[in-house]
Amino acid sequence: MTAGTTAATTATPDITAWPPLDENKRSPGQRLLHWAADGEGPRLCLVRGAGGSGKSALLAWLLAGTVGRPGLTIHATVPSEGLTTETFAWELGRQLGYGALSPGRLLDRVGADERPLLLLVPDLHRAGAGPADLPSAAPETLVAELLEPLLALPHLRAAVEVGTSELLATHSGTAVVDLGEGVGRGTGRASYADLAAAVPRTAGDRPDWSRAPAPVRRRILDAALRADGQEVSVRGLLTDPGFLVHGSAAALTATLADERIPVPGRLREVWRRAAPELTAYHADSAERAALLHAAAIGTDPDLAEYLRPLAAQHWWSAEWARPALPVTALALIPGEERQLMASDATGRLRTYDVEGGAGAPLTASPRLSEESADSPSAHPYAVRPRSLAPRDARSALLLDGSDALLPLVTEDDPTTAFALGRIAEHHGAAALTGEESLVTALGGGSDRSPYAVVGDRGGSVHVWSLGEYQDVPRSHRVHEQPVTAAACVDTADGLTLTFSAGADGSVRLWEISAEPMPVPVQQRPHRTTALAAADTSAGPVLAAAWSDGELHLWHVLSGRVRVLPWLRRCDALALTPEGLLVIGDSEGLCGVRLRWDALWEG
Repeated sequence: MTAGTTAATTATPDITAWPPLDENKRSPGQRLLHWAADGEGPRLCLVRGAGGSGKSALLAWLLAGTVGRPGLTIHATVPSEGLTTETFAWELGRQLGYGALSPGRLLDRVGADERPLLLLVPDLHRAGAGPADLPSAAPETLVAELLEPLLALPHLRAAVEVGTSELLATHSGTAVVDLGEGVGRGTGRASYADLAAAVPRTAGDRPDWSRAPAPVRRRILDAALRADGQEVSVRGLLTDPGFLVHGSAAALTATLADERIPVPGRLREVWRRAAPELTAYHADSAERAALLHAAAIGTDPDLAEYLRPLAAQHWWSAEWARPALPVTALALIPGEERQLMASDATGRLRTYDVEGGAGAPLTASPRLSEESADSPSAHPYAVRPRSLAPRDARSALLLDGSDALLPLVTEDDPTTAFALGRIAEHHGAAALTGEESLVTALGGGSDRSPYAVVGDRGGSVHVWSLGEYQDVPRSHRVHEQPVTAAACVDTADGLTLTFSAGADGSVRLWEISAEPMPVPVQQRPHRTTALAAADTSAGPVLAAAWSDGELHLWHVLSGRVRVLPWLRRCDALALTPEGLLVIGDSEGLCGVRLRWDALWEG
């Protein structure tokens, strides 16, 4: 849920205005609601009771009652059955808007969060996963490693379902809502053999995990770890790509963390890359396959090949990967040959074939205008590009880590060197007159005619043609904050669209022959790390990467946005009209195919 005002200073809502409760739940419901609304009381409320007593239903009632009602906000609800400290931290981080974080980083972020936070934690007594002899299998580990430190923060409150256990019983200052004995629901756990027998079979007599009941998919791996002859059962699950796609991601994460368990190929490494996203609520099996395939491509070819047919059914799937040094800058080179220009963290430049990802070094030294030749950043080994705006495969503008614009020309071409040097000189001179003119962002485009889009600290965007000489740019103040990313695209009907992101989390659109749009096309409480745009068969599309790890695709004509879950934070993007999205991040480059015919469905 989104953040909002908590109940610290509000009166207890009238229970009669909330969703109906059974008569025997009205008194516990009133107590729970009073605790949630009373921000001055105990910061922990334990919801106790035997199996079948309605504990989870009562927490769900509280959550449902806050929807659309001002004054009381549940900031996160994390059902804990089968979660370990790590997977619980990932889910809580996602719901609080931080992205999937490790337990240590999550504690730091929650500690620095200025919001008074209210959490619901159903089924804590059923937490834990993995081999029974490891701490991760016990709910007490989650309590000690994460919940107790969270509850030590003065601005955090939580209602926690603990069953009949003694979890958190010694925590000081605790309210208790006890639902009693319940209806005597059985607590026995099904055996591995019983669960396996409930899995339908394919025509080739293989398990069909796509049709297996959800409780079976959720519990069978833990049952296999408890079974006699568990090595054979566990190996059978871990070597079955269908189970990797449909089985419990939390259980797989906990099991694969145990180095004693043998795994095929490089599955442990692949799973570790994908686990933070796989443990999110991705109901679509094709999307889970796409995520796992993206982690396997370039690392475990056999697993990637097994997963490719299912991944290809999704609206996005990885086509190639080029693991290398972290990519810091990336841009599509204008022209029909579909090449990329990229820079790694050491400042080395390469060109890549878009379709296959094959690359070659770009032999180049930045050639600067005479006026800036004495600048320390003129030395080629000092250049660390963080943004690129290519004119062609042999020349480009670079934005260095020192916020200096530099011309790059790899051949003896005085005309191009002069034109690019003039742009760098223009912004260098402007920066000397005031800090608001310091360059903070650089983007490229378009497929039809090369442009450079320069953003500055004052929030202005400046558009330069790289195809013909231009004495001054088209400029407009688009943001109230410094520009952090920019991109440009020419459309088939002759419009030139620029997209820019501000430090306040806004993304704005400006067609350079008119005024900028009066409101942002997107606004999020996160920084944009990269933008890329293309004019596609479906119309103009903008790709935007954010600091919390989300990657958004925005269809300009309809305003629709799709979120592409990615495995790491994106640091650089390029997008082709044919639908290949190239992502640069901490592990190199990856080419992702987008299906324009399916992207905006659903």
